[in-house]
Amino acid sequence: MQTRTCLNQTELAARWSISARTLERWRWTGEGPAFLKIGGRVVYRLEDVLAYEHGAMVP
Repeated sequence: MQTRTCLNQTELAARWSISARTLERWRWTGEGPAFLKIGGRVVYRLEDVLAYEHGAMVP
C-alpha cells in the first residue's frame, strides 16, 4: 500500500473543516500552506500541511 504524500484542495478542506473556496482565497492572497500547481491541478504536500499546522499551534 502506498502512503499518501499529497492532498488535493477538497481533502485539505475536509481535514480542516473549511470550504474549498477559503483555500482558493488563501492561495490568491498568499496565505495558507505552500502548494504545488501541476498541470493546472493544485496539490498540497503533506509535509507542508503539517508544518503549517505546527506553526499555527497556540502554546
